Amino acid sequence: MRAHSIAVETQAMPEHAMWYRIAPFAAYVFFMLLADLLSILGWNSYELRWLYAVKIMVVVILLWKLSGHYKELALPRFISWNTWAIAVLAGVGIFLAWINLTTDWMVTGQSAGFDPRQNNAISPALALMRWSGAALVIPVMEELFWRSFVLRWLSQANFLALDPAQVSWRAFVLTAVLFAVQHHLWLAGLMAGMAYGALYMYSRSLWPAIVAHAVTNFLLGGWILYTGNWNFW
Repeated sequence: MRAHSIAVETQAMPEHAMWYRIAPFAAYVFFMLLADLLSILGWNSYELRWLYAVKIMVVVILLWKLSGHYKELALPRFISWNTWAIAVLAGVGIFLAWINLTTDWMVTGQSAGFDPRQNNAISPALALMRWSGAALVIPVMEELFWRSFVLRWLSQANFLALDPAQVSWRAFVLTAVLFAVQHHLWLAGLMAGMAYGALYMYSRSLWPAIVAHAVTNFLLGGWILYTGNWNFW
């Protein structure tokens, strides 16, 4: 990574490009707020579990409908095996950070978590729904928003015209901090935001960041199901 002054905009940004990347993330946040509201109105966490399926389905539909506008999701052709290996290792490292950086000062607020059990036994449908959503959908949605959009937009208004390698240090740090604020485990979230951002800038492709994020969430889901630490979901 290297600091770089804001590049000169050489072409007009496609209309609504910003909103195409915000929409899936905004839908996800909307359902989070809806769950909080329903909880205040008396719904318990068990009754709200299937709302997660609706949330993920809406996000998937938006990503699919808008997929033609996501040029950054075109499969990369010139990324070395070393870069993919680094992405996987980064994902493993963030997973380890996530389950270990849990001291009080490293945590903000409380997480309601997601308990996939019914009658004291794990429900395969609930577990698969939560695990697959976290490992397959959230990495694409969040990387489109945080890295492809926010990270570049903080460096240059016409963010689509900015090479990821030219993102400013200010934008890199601020995006990582905002990503940390989004998460209950803020220190682990900060490390994740820095790792995924660095991968994006280094590889100049969104896919290594998506892969690292997916590896983290996949391992975390498996660990949660094995240990029963539902509050990590």
